[in-house]
Amino acid sequence: MIFSGLLICCGFISAQQVSDLQKRAEEETNNNKVAPARFFYIRAYEDYVRKGQMKQAVECGTKGAALYYKENYWQEAFDLLHNIDQNISTQSVPESEKSGLYYYTSKERLQMYMKMRRAPQALEHLKSMENHANACNDEEVKNDLLYSKAIYYYTFGESAKGNAVFEEMTKKLTASKEYSKVDEVYRTLIANGRRSNSASLVAQSYKAYMAWKDSVNVIKHADEIAALKKQIADNEASIADKDSSLTMRMATIIGLCILAGALAVVLILGAIVLMRYILLTRKQQNAIAMANDNIALKAKFIGNISAQLEPSLKKLDQRQPEVKALLSFTDHVQQLSELENTVDQPAEVEDVQLQPFCEGVADQVREKVPSDVTLKVNAPKMSAAMNQEYVTHILLHLLNNAVEHVNEEGTITLEYKKRGPKTHQFLVSNTGEPIPEEHRDDVFKPFLEILDLTKGDGLGLPICRQMALKMKGDLTIDPQFTKGTRFVLELHA
Repeated sequence: MIFSGLLICCGFISAQQVSDLQKRAEEETNNNKVAPARFFYIRAYEDYVRKGQMKQAVECGTKGAALYYKENYWQEAFDLLHNIDQNISTQSVPESEKSGLYYYTSKERLQMYMKMRRAPQALEHLKSMENHANACNDEEVKNDLLYSKAIYYYTFGESAKGNAVFEEMTKKLTASKEYSKVDEVYRTLIANGRRSNSASLVAQSYKAYMAWKDSVNVIKHADEIAALKKQIADNEASIADKDSSLTMRMATIIGLCILAGALAVVLILGAIVLMRYILLTRKQQNAIAMANDNIALKAKFIGNISAQLEPSLKKLDQRQPEVKALLSFTDHVQQLSELENTVDQPAEVEDVQLQPFCEGVADQVREKVPSDVTLKVNAPKMSAAMNQEYVTHILLHLLNNAVEHVNEEGTITLEYKKRGPKTHQFLVSNTGEPIPEEHRDDVFKPFLEILDLTKGDGLGLPICRQMALKMKGDLTIDPQFTKGTRFVLELHA
């Protein structure tokens, strides 16, 4: 997960002007364009290094690394962070300043290992962050360290330690009356819990947040009352010193009584508004918990229904199209459910010779190809690491779809392309009518519409997409291919 928006994490703020490359990167980020944003952040990082502006360079470089692993380009992210560390080490600046910069590259690695659920490596970088924070002796960095510790403990189920660290941080900020920062910390923690689908983290955060809000409101009201009392005392002293007139004293007393009455009314109204807010927030908290429970129960219910239907359907005449379609549907539902539940468990890979592999897959559909359609295979004589079972399933499904939708005298192509040291692709294309742009995302979504199951259940491409994600890759439609439709299976070694 990428933790952002925390006000205390402002160690990168600099009086120097933001470069045009960084502005362009921020614009692309706001438009949710990951690849262009990453490109411009990396270019901005390299430009800042050349200018010797290392704080801005580290800021842009770590953002570029975060956008790498957002799309599962883990090795590229680690390589970029290693490059940033090398550039920091060459700078002629005090060691305390270097430690402040190293802190943020270690923090990015911590977030990567937390996303990969690797507790030992994450703990190692958390300790490194603590060493850098102590060395740079920056209070804002130390506050950020407390926040990162809390997130680490919550991520790996050590809620008691997380609560203790989080309480320490909120006490520090509350004691200095930085209420807006504490409020932003809680909101960020709640947002992180939602992004990571952690119902327990959201619930704990809401509970702690409401307790803190209640206590802070009491403190604020006490401060306001104390300030008003001081003002009243000062006014009375001033009146006693400057005017001994009974009339003036009475007028002042009457005014103070009116002020006290108005204050009492304001406090009563504020208490009413506060109670309504507390009740509304607690209702929202219960609604969120209920929604999360319902989602889990629905998934379990669908899986159970599918498993219970299968033995009953097998007792029927499987030659009937409807029975055959229902059996296929239950198999697909169970397969999709299993893939979704184990998507965080990496698939096993092996070295496969590409040319005979691709030819073998194509041979399995060759008999279905119409006589006027050309089936082409373009694969180099080399090997690649992949899960052969999953890749075979995906390519066969894509080729069968291509056979079904190719135009007369058209062409179906299966290709393999090496895109980088750690990235490779299988491409399946067919000429003919392309999938409309507004429907391209929908083809990967299961249960989007009610279908005639004898004509297909619409789960083939969602299953293929889940297999690709389990291999730390993705399955997409190439928007630049206009002669028909081209599916791209991208994998990362």
